[in-house]
Amino acid sequence: MILSGKTIESKILQGDLIINPYESTSVQPASIDLRISSHFLVIDENQSASLSLDKRAAYRDIYVEKNSTIIIPPHSFLLATTVEYIELPTTLTAFVEGRSSIGRLGLFIQNAGWVDPGFKGHITLELFNANRLPIEIPIGRRVCQLVIAGVDQEADAYKGKYVGQQKATASRIYQDIESV
Repeated sequence: MILSGKTIESKILQGDLIINPYESTSVQPASIDLRISSHFLVIDENQSASLSLDKRAAYRDIYVEKNSTIIIPPHSFLLATTVEYIELPTTLTAFVEGRSSIGRLGLFIQNAGWVDPGFKGHITLELFNANRLPIEIPIGRRVCQLVIAGVDQEADAYKGKYVGQQKATASRIYQDIESV
């Protein structure tokens, strides 16, 4: 079941769910808004001729001043991170949705998969500007919403390759062990 904004706020205030910093104005009817931070990653196209699932991709860091903006060029992709640090208990899971008002400008905001029970860290966001015009986003602006749901029973805590991430975090798909 998806948690209501009232339940989200109650769990934060009781310490059962950590979202730090927490702003009560970010709580929505069935989600909580998250803000964009000042660290970004872009694929370094000069380092590789192609991307592979089996090799580490080369990225470039972009740091933007906190009272400034990031400009996302048309048809471009970058990784961002949230201002908020999240700790989900093992009884909750979450997923990230872009805010509709931002999506209507042609900016798609997702995260790299489901946020597993027990996850601790900042959320890495995948941003894609599908428009023909650049999109300017102020640092600290609410850009996405975290939708939180209960799991049917207490789960094992997430111990994957992204636990504890603090900035926009590059793909670590090359660390996966696949059986072919």
